[in-house]
Amino acid sequence: MAPKPIASPVPDAWYPSLSVFMLAIGLFVTASFFIYEATSSRRNRSLTKELITGAVASVFLGFGSLFLLLASGVYV
Repeated sequence: MAPKPIASPVPDAWYPSLSVFMLAIGLFVTASFFIYEATSSRRNRSLTKELITGAVASVFLGFGSLFLLLASGVYV
């Protein structure tokens, strides 16, 4: 029995769109994080909100970067 080749669960044609979409969301969440940090006082800040916002931004920027690399032909 011959092994099956590894295939991407996402079609190759979607890579550019996914990269733009995910990077845009990640940058938007990052911008909202910086605005939150700059406009709230130290007493009103919430560590939970900061961690969740940072994690969401990190996930979207990470996957957006991955799809950008895949769209440009760098297979990682």
